Amino acid sequence: MLASAMVGSTYYAACERLADDAERIVFGIVCLTKTSTGARDGCTFGYKDMDETVGPNESDCPAATLDELTATDSEYALAWRARCRANLLAKKLDRAKPTPKPGQTIIFDEPMRFSDGSDRNRFEVVANPKGKTPLFRDPESRAICRIPAFRKRAYRIVHAAIVVRDATRG
Repeated sequence: MLASAMVGSTYYAACERLADDAERIVFGIVCLTKTSTGARDGCTFGYKDMDETVGPNESDCPAATLDELTATDSEYALAWRARCRANLLAKKLDRAKPTPKPGQTIIFDEPMRFSDGSDRNRFEVVANPKGKTPLFRDPESRAICRIPAFRKRAYRIVHAAIVVRDATRG
């Protein structure tokens, strides 16, 4: 193993095949893991291992592990590596987005359809007393809602207007 990491319950590794007469081959391994504390049969750990050539569905392999892999001609492995790289880029772009703060206005590029049939894309950001994820208030109806996975959507933040007071009137 040249590099490995657990991402959630999935284990990723770069494994080198050693052979005297062959060229150096480093391939990706993906292991799905599951723990069960109350199993009746006493089996508390399970796993399913596979290599990249079977085209694993899980594609959150870290860059350090991907960087160790050598070239391959397997279409499944190439597609898996491309999905992993695309996911890494998407996560990097999500982290680069500004975090909305209470009092700001957020405008989503794509409007969302609500149960009353209306489409909305502009919301006021509201502090969430029960957690870190912000809540959103519709400026027209004043209804407060949650927007699941809002960071995955394209949006822009409009900062609250700064009002300059006249120094002579306080």
